[in-house]
Amino acid sequence: MIKRHADGVSRVISEPDRGVYDALNKGIRLSSGDIVGILNGDDVYAHDRVLKTVVDVFEKQNVDSRFGDLLYVDKQNINKVVRYWKSSHYKPGKFKYGWMPPHPTFFVKRQIYERFGQFNTNSRIAADYELMLRFLEKYRMSTYYIPDVLIKMRVGGISNRSLRNLFTKTSEDYKAWRINDLDGGPYTILLKNLSKIPQFFRKYQGKV
Repeated sequence: MIKRHADGVSRVISEPDRGVYDALNKGIRLSSGDIVGILNGDDVYAHDRVLKTVVDVFEKQNVDSRFGDLLYVDKQNINKVVRYWKSSHYKPGKFKYGWMPPHPTFFVKRQIYERFGQFNTNSRIAADYELMLRFLEKYRMSTYYIPDVLIKMRVGGISNRSLRNLFTKTSEDYKAWRINDLDGGPYTILLKNLSKIPQFFRKYQGKV
């Protein structure tokens, strides 16, 4: 994979780490640009205009972060849509009712990580949820929603591989509210899980 995209890779580091989020933190610390986006190994940008769209929004809207929509696609065929995660505009308090943006579409100014911290490596599965909760709900970082599919994500992520992982993720979601001294309880986590159901039935009408 790295050899295939060698022209676009400026630096490769291969070394032991303490899990996915520890590795992501290393990447954030090594970043040198103003904006940090995270593209996981099984994910791809939905079209060739994604990065330009992201930069344009940062320049025109003067926000700390931005996010968009996401397609879950078949592991073998990325043109086969399994789930369509259509997000919506954010306003403070929406997390309490189960809302969250698709983390793979979440682009953040590097200075925000420097001010408010990186991924919490005590969380094995849900550190992305905790980070967005911390940035948006606790510190009220500004953000902007782009109503466009930005990422195709292959199904089969770590959180859905087993019932044990689903339980761990739910527990970590709940703890995310506690460690940030925010008012969200079991009802919030229930709504968060229920909000995923429409993704399986919503039809994507755009170009795959």
